[in-house]
Amino acid sequence: MAHTLVIVESPTKARTIRSFLPGDYRVEASMGHVRDLPNNASEIPASHKGEKWANLGVDTARDFEPLYVVPKDKKKVVKELKDALKGADQLLLATDEDREGESISWHLQQLLEPKVPVRRMVFHEITKPAIQKALASPRAIDMELVHAQETRRILDRLVGYTLSPLLWKKVAWGLSAGRVQSVAVRLLVQREQARRAFRSGSYWDLKASLEQDKAGFEAKLTHLAGERIAGGSDFDESTGSLKAGSKVKLLSEAEARELQARVERAPWRVSAVEEKPTVRKPVPPFTTSTLQQEANRKLRLSARDTMRTAQALYERGFITYMRTDSVHLSDQAIQAARSCVAARYGQDYLSPAPRQFQTKARNAQEAHEAIRPAGESFRAPNDTGLDGRELALYELIWKRTVASQMAEARLTLLTVDLEAAEATFRANGKRIDFPGFFRAYVEGSDDPDAALEGQEVLLPSLKQGDSPRCRGVEALGHQTQPPARYSEAALVKMLEREGIGRPSTYASIIGTIQDRGYATLQNNALIPSFTAFAVTALLEQHFPDLVDPGFTARMETSLDDISAGKTPWLPYLEKFYKGEEGLEAQVQKREGEIDPTLSRTISLEGLPCVVRIGRFGAYLESKREAEDGTEELCKATLPQEITPADLDAEKAELLLRQKSEGPESLGEDPETGEQVYLLFGQYGPYLQLGQVSEETPKPKRASLPKGAKPEDLTLEDALGLLRLPRHLGEHPEGGKVQAGLGRFGPYVVHDKGKGEKDYRSLKAEDDVLAIGLSRALELLAQPKRGRGGRTALRDLGTPAGASEAIQLFDGPYGLYVKQGKVNASLPEGTTAESLTLDQAVELLAAKASSGKSAGRRRAAAGASVEGKAAGAGKAAKAKAAATTAAGAKASRSSATGTARKTPATTKSGRLRASPVRVIRPAGNG
Repeated sequence: MAHTLVIVESPTKARTIRSFLPGDYRVEASMGHVRDLPNNASEIPASHKGEKWANLGVDTARDFEPLYVVPKDKKKVVKELKDALKGADQLLLATDEDREGESISWHLQQLLEPKVPVRRMVFHEITKPAIQKALASPRAIDMELVHAQETRRILDRLVGYTLSPLLWKKVAWGLSAGRVQSVAVRLLVQREQARRAFRSGSYWDLKASLEQDKAGFEAKLTHLAGERIAGGSDFDESTGSLKAGSKVKLLSEAEARELQARVERAPWRVSAVEEKPTVRKPVPPFTTSTLQQEANRKLRLSARDTMRTAQALYERGFITYMRTDSVHLSDQAIQAARSCVAARYGQDYLSPAPRQFQTKARNAQEAHEAIRPAGESFRAPNDTGLDGRELALYELIWKRTVASQMAEARLTLLTVDLEAAEATFRANGKRIDFPGFFRAYVEGSDDPDAALEGQEVLLPSLKQGDSPRCRGVEALGHQTQPPARYSEAALVKMLEREGIGRPSTYASIIGTIQDRGYATLQNNALIPSFTAFAVTALLEQHFPDLVDPGFTARMETSLDDISAGKTPWLPYLEKFYKGEEGLEAQVQKREGEIDPTLSRTISLEGLPCVVRIGRFGAYLESKREAEDGTEELCKATLPQEITPADLDAEKAELLLRQKSEGPESLGEDPETGEQVYLLFGQYGPYLQLGQVSEETPKPKRASLPKGAKPEDLTLEDALGLLRLPRHLGEHPEGGKVQAGLGRFGPYVVHDKGKGEKDYRSLKAEDDVLAIGLSRALELLAQPKRGRGGRTALRDLGTPAGASEAIQLFDGPYGLYVKQGKVNASLPEGTTAESLTLDQAVELLAAKASSGKSAGRRRAAAGASVEGKAAGAGKAAKAKAAATTAAGAKASRSSATGTARKTPATTKSGRLRASPVRVIRPAGNG
């Protein structure tokens, strides 16, 4: 029977769209990209293995002609799509509406070679009206968008595959460089360098507690004898002293305390009162960038997790498309938002007229819409049936969109100046006269109602000449603080402000930076590694343009010009890569000039040694005097927890001394008579019972719990850690209960016997050395949580011969089963109630088998390219992008393809689509 075949990227999107289409429409998923440049040598066709450019995947001598291949894990998908196409009378390509989605559609068309009419179907939300509208107005593939995406892809490949091998030779194996990635790493390094150079300054001021008409308020010292009191902004960060030319009074502790005593005894008088009305306007609805920033600030979600969650919400029809630079709202969206305001908050809270925002981002695509709730009416968060991070993110989007159509907040800013002795104090207040949009959304705050209280600072009624009573005055000492490290939100904001890269790629860029070991995320701050310092120094010295924000921003503008058809793509690539000043020639020239020893060496001011990058991480190196008076080279591993900004002469000397003189003893173990030593290794401080010897080649060792400070460690604590796991008692159901410290922190475990164990992590308030049996049983009774902190829906039991139970969870992409570290999505049509243990075993076995194949492919991966999850040779750390057909959205940035498909080109070198019939809808000309 003839049907219309619709192809989308993911099974989730397919399921949602299928419910809005007629019965003779068949919807299939491509699982992301079906073709791409070769990911590793094994994917290169035999006919091209001898070509010098084959590993690059781009024939630079033939107009940068790409070599497209289909990877093994996509061959089955391609075959299924071709089979589905056989009975179709037309093909609708319904991939996402951005450049990458356009590129996927073009690749599908080229690969499937359809003999039936082909149309492109685009929409920015998956709702019934949007899908029906898209069906009524299909179009041809936009080749300008395809050119733009292909040029970006080729450009990123040229940068990544040309520079990365150089970094392997000169710094360390497995590193990668990227057009945007390397600039982002440099920003992190520059901030860390500023923290190293920072010198703290100290200053004092006073805070008074006053009372008027039984109402208390506070005031801070601002001037003394007409001279302004120094604050944190008056200090030079590089010296810790006041900035040159500063005309301020710097109070010492003695002066502050003497002044404190004087003003406490002196009469107080109000010298000036000012009330200034002001208004606050709501912020625009979310773009990709602002959603990542606010989700990071409010929900503590990484950019990667934000985009994954938003993708799931979009594919299930809850929000509009989540990759957009525009703050524009459609008339339908504005009406829906205004209806929400009127119904929930009343007419008084509506803005007088519909509010539209102007996009300020560079090269924004105004045809797109801001991220908002989908549909002609917005579902209230509590009516969606969502939970967890999906509900939290949807609620954030809902509130921001609704707030954009609310009235302005009206406030009055209050300033009161007071005098006592020769000192001038100031009290600042804020009164909210009408909350307006604050009722729904306050940027950076989780709870608008709580934020309203926090925003309002009320002062008693005061007028000039009043004499409030002084309850007391406090002298406060302050230390200036170093520049804050970038959070993910701050880095995204900086990249967008500088015009570096596209917001849709920031999540993968930040993820790659962490995956490659250039930075770690601690307490929501991105901390660059010593490797990041070495790579940045090499690129700054030899390839300064590639890490210059201005140069990278101009590249981005050129790529957008290509997208708009203003700039031809081939001459641009020729200029960038070829010629004496091109990247290819520059890398060849510089390779012989770069000394690997120097490029692996980091010299930091104030250290008695140098830092070097070795095969197993960073280490210190210094020449020390041996016992016989000769000089010897001393090397000490740097613990990963020591950051470049925190490494000072004292820490370096301690590590080197311990290496040369032996470890520090905390005392003697009374049970064994052995000394207990505190040592520092690559993964941080650890304890060791006794010395390594022929009789004891592997003495007992124990890591310190996360957050524990070595300097605070006592012998009693050390012995307790070395004796873990602790036996707590017997479980009521049989088996023993223990407390221990593992890779993921402290835990309790119920050992049921025969290898079956049930673990629970300890909470922040629990102490692994003090926890008792009753608390352990309480933790073990709580449901085990899965990915993202989810609670299991069902415990299916433990298969015969297995040591771990199989559990069923509901994730962002649908139902899945989990056993140990293996997850497998449920096939479409299988419900939580109907799933059996035998079915779960089969699903997990199939997933485990496919995971082994993916692991072998990753081990052979070549250089990383920006935005891809490709590994680098033996050091590949990439995460598998393989997903099952039941629910996981295949990452479009990890796709690749099987046979070479040479695209036709025009005389100008542009890609030209193969001849296909395109049905033009009636009335579209």
